[in-house]
Amino acid sequence: MTRRLSARALVFALSAMASLSASAATYSNGTSTATFNVTLTLQANCGITANPLNFGTSGVLSTAINQQSTLSVTCTNTTPYNVGLDAGTVTGSSVANRLMAGTATGNTGTTVAFELYQDAGHTTVWGNTQGTNTVAGTGSGAAQTINVYGQVPVQATTPKPDTYQTTITATVYF
Repeated sequence: MTRRLSARALVFALSAMASLSASAATYSNGTSTATFNVTLTLQANCGITANPLNFGTSGVLSTAINQQSTLSVTCTNTTPYNVGLDAGTVTGSSVANRLMAGTATGNTGTTVAFELYQDAGHTTVWGNTQGTNTVAGTGSGAAQTINVYGQVPVQATTPKPDTYQTTITATVYF
């Protein structure tokens, strides 16, 4: 009886496998096709990131301090852009006369002058007016690095010891 049961189980298993292979059969009666479109619309777009500009530590500001930082602009390929830098967050600051303010209690009204330039020779001030004092470029689809050159010029009077700072906003126009 055990052999009959095993034979029946084997026949059942073979029948089940035959029906599975029938569903995966190949056919040779002909073909029919259809097509469909795959689309993506890219719009002109840009993004910008900025690295800090740190003038380091100094004593008497009797010589100019020069440092540089970088911006990274990523725009879609062939997208023209301009990058502007504002005057900063310190009251009284302008693009032509940027200021950092003290951060210690009672010293926030004390300032140190500095400037941001488009070139290493410190001849072209970097501002925020398109077509006048911004930096122009054309997107490549990849990140593009732009240097920012900073200078703390000689100060008529060195203010008291403190950490002086401001926040500059970099804007990419496209």
